[in-house]
Amino acid sequence: MDIFINKILLPVAVPDAELNAVRQAAFLARHFGSEVVLVHVVAPMSYPVGILEIGYELSGDLHAKIIERAQTDLHQLLGSELDGIAVRPLLLKGDPAVEIAQIARDEHVDLIVQSTRGHGMFYRFLLGSVAAKVLHESTCPVWTNTQLDAAPARKFVIDSVVCAVDLNPHSRNTVLRAARIAKEFGARLTLVHITGGVEAYGPGAPHIVPEWKAEIVGYAAREIAKLQQDLGTKAEVIIDSGNVCKLLNRAVDQAKGDVLVIGHMPSGGHLGENGSGYAIIRESHIPVMSV
Repeated sequence: MDIFINKILLPVAVPDAELNAVRQAAFLARHFGSEVVLVHVVAPMSYPVGILEIGYELSGDLHAKIIERAQTDLHQLLGSELDGIAVRPLLLKGDPAVEIAQIARDEHVDLIVQSTRGHGMFYRFLLGSVAAKVLHESTCPVWTNTQLDAAPARKFVIDSVVCAVDLNPHSRNTVLRAARIAKEFGARLTLVHITGGVEAYGPGAPHIVPEWKAEIVGYAAREIAKLQQDLGTKAEVIIDSGNVCKLLNRAVDQAKGDVLVIGHMPSGGHLGENGSGYAIIRESHIPVMSV
């Protein structure tokens, strides 16, 4: 079964839209021929200072002016980035995370593309909070761009897909989704499993217990081999032990990854039962797709 992304939800902030996330959404939309639902949410605290708000309802004239200004800003900011793509802009008001998650359900979107960062101290705090809430509330896959300041600017491509494998009951779905993405773009696929620490503590510094490591790594290798046999994949495999975020980043660098695919427990959203989920997303060197 192939992967289809017919509709992408792209939340943006005006005038601080994070262009890397926009460009990645545009890349995916052009590849799949997707419609982009471009959403800007006017939060209550972003209304003009001194305006009386009753139940967050604004006068018709003022609301119309906000819509007009936001639409103008969006066009000026993103027009060239989204040329040739079917774009439907929506301007909503209320709590950003609640509105984004709700519109994703109402529109039956296939993917949400969002950033965890913006420009300015306050905006970075706000957007990071919104991103976490969207991850927690959304049921569809979420593509998150961390936009690390140190990341080099380059044309976005997908030549290498890295998939974090937890070896839990949902790992089959995670690997299957990652394999479909890799096949779609003709990309390499690398499966990465990070085990718990294998250090023993006692007098002196902690030291690795070879027998523990051999047993734990051996078990992981056998389980991943079975999983690949069942799914018909032939991905490269990296198994390491220790800090999940740090070692995933090292594996991503080793595989020259362009996107990292992670799984989540459906009953807990993208964060609720995925203990390292948001830490992985926040610290990743590349975009993360939580499926």
